[in-house]
Amino acid sequence: MNETTVIELKHVSKRFGRILANDDVDLDVLQGEILAVLGENGSGKTTLMNMIAGIYYPDAGEMYINGQHAVIRSPKDAFSYGIGMIHQHFKLIDVFTATENIILGLKDKGRYNLSEAKRQVRAIADKYGFIIDPDKKIYDMSVSEKQTVEIIKVLYRGANILILDEPTAVLTPQETETLFSVLRKMKEDGKSIIIITHKMHEVLSLSDRVAVLRKGRHIGTVDTKYATESSLTEMMVGKKVTLNIERTEPVNPVDRLTISDLTVMNREGVKVLDHISFTARSGEILGIAGIAGSGQRELLEAIAGLQKMSEGTISYVDPKSGETVDLRDKTPMQIRELGVRLSFVPEDRLGMGLVGNMDIIDNMMLRSYRRGSGIFVDRKKPKDLAETIIQDLQVVTPSTSTPVRRLSGGNVQKVLVGREIASSPTVLMAAYPVRGLDINSSYMIYNLLNVQKANGTAVIFVGEDLDVLIELCDRILVIGSGKITGIVDGRKADKEEIGSLMTKTVSFSEGMVR
Repeated sequence: MNETTVIELKHVSKRFGRILANDDVDLDVLQGEILAVLGENGSGKTTLMNMIAGIYYPDAGEMYINGQHAVIRSPKDAFSYGIGMIHQHFKLIDVFTATENIILGLKDKGRYNLSEAKRQVRAIADKYGFIIDPDKKIYDMSVSEKQTVEIIKVLYRGANILILDEPTAVLTPQETETLFSVLRKMKEDGKSIIIITHKMHEVLSLSDRVAVLRKGRHIGTVDTKYATESSLTEMMVGKKVTLNIERTEPVNPVDRLTISDLTVMNREGVKVLDHISFTARSGEILGIAGIAGSGQRELLEAIAGLQKMSEGTISYVDPKSGETVDLRDKTPMQIRELGVRLSFVPEDRLGMGLVGNMDIIDNMMLRSYRRGSGIFVDRKKPKDLAETIIQDLQVVTPSTSTPVRRLSGGNVQKVLVGREIASSPTVLMAAYPVRGLDINSSYMIYNLLNVQKANGTAVIFVGEDLDVLIELCDRILVIGSGKITGIVDGRKADKEEIGSLMTKTVSFSEGMVR
């Protein structure tokens, strides 16, 4: 590996109000290396990368690119230094083709030469092993295809330093391996690649070095070949942490929720769930795996009463009375009034889960204010709950009165998950509850889900990390294009099998759904 330094940060700091996001950070990136950036939620990883990419400007410190002092005040400045960032949430125009998105915003004399642009796009794809149709519309693309467009877009602009934020968050194992193969070819070509990720096994298999941040400070950079999951986690947290999921056998599992032939249409009349049938049992964790957009969200929303069903039934067995209740066409309020405690951790944390302008205490009250008596609300219990969640889940926040929009994404997630689990549901539906969380916080959530399982809760866990699904879940339901393509035993499953089922479009026999 070439030891030439392409990026050097000296004493870089960034503050947002009272929060010191980055504190006197020194960091270097070498030419032709893959550098992983690790840290707990709120440790300043994304803020630091955003300063390199020109989204934020440092309050103090200096930045050097290829040995020259650099001032980067915008993404345009960053591109002038050969730096491009691929964000977790893509910035593409759906109705444009891949090529049109790639060249959009570039200055050209006269009209854009689309045929020449397509030729260059194909040349980049052939050089690094990308698979792309330059004429394909974005709205027809899979998540991995959209990511390919974003990467080629920065390469087309001449980037030699690429920053990728959680690049494998919504990819199948096969797509992840394809991406890693491409990144290794880019590294061999002399590109420098920085990856922000929370998946430790990816860090160890892909990167050359790992930079660790803790509470805004750079703790150190180590060669990956000398690192382990335990040593990196200890650097991140500052103490030894046990990283294992103790999956217990279900005790007296009872059918709690039975879904039969559930079909849901979207606003355009397209079938997004096609005759889904399965059973969730008490004292069991049922995992749901699938490529993003395969119907996972609609499935949980339909069970929670947030999506209208066109066909099928959802039957809930009350653990107290033993009575079976049909939840079809019930509103979320009616479901709660029936005593059915379906707690829902949605994908959109600040859209459906929490109110960004409200503080942590008020967000706790969103689940309990209707139970109050009189015209005044009781803030003591929500305040106690907020303080418990902050302490137990190590939420980084100045106080309980801090608006949640001022917290990092990972800390917002902790508040949301903690509130849902605290409601002691009989059925807990958790959609991506650890998305964006660091490894230590993720294991806290896994342990909380196991506690719910031990308490007799039927847990439905939608996850994107197949290693975790296999380690945590008793059964794993795989959904593809709105259909169940398989249900496997979590103790016997492997990633390749699940990955194949995720890309399969033909559903299997209803008799196999157990």
